[in-house]
Amino acid sequence: MKAIIIGAGRGSRLRHLTEEIPKTLVPVLGRPMLDGILEALAAGGFSREDIIFICGYKAEVIQARYPDLTYIENTRWEHNNILASLLCAREHLAEGFVSTYADIVYRPQIVADLVRAPWDITLACDTDWRRRYQGRSQHPETDAEKMRAEDRRVVELSRRIDSERAAGEFIGVMKLSAEGAQRFVRAHDEAKAAHPEGVFREGRTFEKAYLIDLLQHMLERGEVMHRVDTHGGYMEIDTVEDASLAESWWAGGHPAS
Repeated sequence: MKAIIIGAGRGSRLRHLTEEIPKTLVPVLGRPMLDGILEALAAGGFSREDIIFICGYKAEVIQARYPDLTYIENTRWEHNNILASLLCAREHLAEGFVSTYADIVYRPQIVADLVRAPWDITLACDTDWRRRYQGRSQHPETDAEKMRAEDRRVVELSRRIDSERAAGEFIGVMKLSAEGAQRFVRAHDEAKAAHPEGVFREGRTFEKAYLIDLLQHMLERGEVMHRVDTHGGYMEIDTVEDASLAESWWAGGHPAS
């Protein structure tokens, strides 16, 4: 099983913070976000040799700083999105994988819990998500990748879910077993063939699809997915405002590891 870090994009809403470095190297809580992600993956049993980094913007910077990772370049990062980035690593997905966004900070226990989960497709969910949106003007709740669930089973993933109905926010970290990975790649290929142009989901083309777009597509076709929860201990750094709020968020809602 491999770990895949999806980090090709620039993070334009971080403005000057990403002029010289990719988004994942922006310092949060005193260190690059990537350092925290690597620590979390290590808690799940992943060594540096197990980690694939999908790079794009300023690829040479991150490759120089972390030469022990395996890199795959998304050469179309300016034109596509998270789903396409993940599938750049398709040759590494077959035996199962844990994937993670690159612009997030989260406690290592989350990955350990995902790795232990018995299900084929398991998503990490922050149940304390709404606290981070209080006073957050540049990234409102309507942007959150919200999740509805029935107990452990996930039933819907969408930004359009009403906040009051959401069980939590998908944090961008998931685990797929070998069987789950095969179904995921097959669903991707079928959806891509069926939507060569025009809208795929929620006004987006397939090339511009988010990861949750394909996951929701699979749910609607009967796929079974489950969740593991964290009550806080997670944050996304998407804007300059987020970076300025990070320390207060973490101090106010970080449970013991």
